[in-house]
Amino acid sequence: MTDTDADTDTDELPVQYSDIERARTRLDDDTVVKRTPVELSSSLGGFVDATVYLKMEHLQWTGSFKTRGAYNKIRQDVDRGVESFVAASAGNHAQGVALAATKCGAESTIYMPETAPQAKVDATRGYGATVELVGKDFQETMAHAKAAVEETDAEFVHAYDDPDIIAGQGTLGTEMYHDCPDVDTVLVPIGGGGLISGISTAIKHLSPETRVVGVQAAGAQTVHESLDKGIPVTLDEVNTIADGIATGGISETTLRIIRRNVDEVVTVTDTEIARAILLLLERAKQVVEGAGAASVAALLGGDVDVAGETVMPLLCGGNLDMTRLQTVLVHALTARQQLLRLRIRIDDRPGTMEEIAGIVADYGANIHDVRHDRSVDNLEIGEAYLVFRVETSGAEHAAAIVDAVESAGYSVENIAATI
Repeated sequence: MTDTDADTDTDELPVQYSDIERARTRLDDDTVVKRTPVELSSSLGGFVDATVYLKMEHLQWTGSFKTRGAYNKIRQDVDRGVESFVAASAGNHAQGVALAATKCGAESTIYMPETAPQAKVDATRGYGATVELVGKDFQETMAHAKAAVEETDAEFVHAYDDPDIIAGQGTLGTEMYHDCPDVDTVLVPIGGGGLISGISTAIKHLSPETRVVGVQAAGAQTVHESLDKGIPVTLDEVNTIADGIATGGISETTLRIIRRNVDEVVTVTDTEIARAILLLLERAKQVVEGAGAASVAALLGGDVDVAGETVMPLLCGGNLDMTRLQTVLVHALTARQQLLRLRIRIDDRPGTMEEIAGIVADYGANIHDVRHDRSVDNLEIGEAYLVFRVETSGAEHAAAIVDAVESAGYSVENIAATI
């Protein structure tokens, strides 16, 4: 992205490092923003042959980086006399604006999609905001919020298309550099681009040789097409478990900064994100939401060559709804074949289920449940399917179970692989 042949924009960018330094002064209050830890992950480093430091911004107040930008903007606006703020958010920006407004003695109203995780809705209200649930996705919610602002004297706080927001997020980039000055590559999730715009501005000022890699969810990717066309591209629909980066579009401001300062942008699938969430739980003992895990998903996905480097993936958010966590874990465990759904064709006679269950038990696997399917078109009279849900230790264990059942004369299909 930093190839000057691809970038004809030579004007001064709307956010400079001096803006980030002023934001750092405003944020010099650890009851608003605290310095989040960095932790060496030898497990993740072993997977990619690199030294991996996790920047744990998911441990920030409100569970994400969003308070940095929100407070930087709101503090200045309140000092100018603004008393009320409105924002649209899928969750993390909502909490950042709510906390920042309350800290500054102002009121806030947050518009959130009807599908916003309940945990994020409750947390936003807990930080002092009034919450309105409208719209089926972020773009529709944004339209409602902007219409509401036109009828009041409130100030709209955009999630990413605002230089003050970007400068506030940039304080995280300064922090990441000082956490590890010799870092070779940083990986940063991209929704609307405010976070990576701020971080890349800071990193490229402090360490121009450090590679900045942006990560988008495949079901919400817009950066590549936006760069190709030279204008921001907006999606009609987004589909990803990473709701924190499911904006479905970037802005002209963030596109300019990404083009100038970001070296590479990659995409990750929901399956890769789910795997990263599970690995972070297992290896780092950290609960991270889909957006926060996207950087680790990219690291593990193989599209970014980091062998021999010092790498810092940013865990930018930890507000993972528990029902979403359950869904993610089932998906990730299924992908690992630690959860199987085996459909076995049988002659429907007494003792068959017991025989197959015995084979599974002989291999030390746990059966969650079994279902009979008799009303299936391709079955002959007197045949049935048994559908077993089985817990295994992994792919080798799963293959051994399937082989054993097939060796007993049964036709077996792992239908979990098609879910």
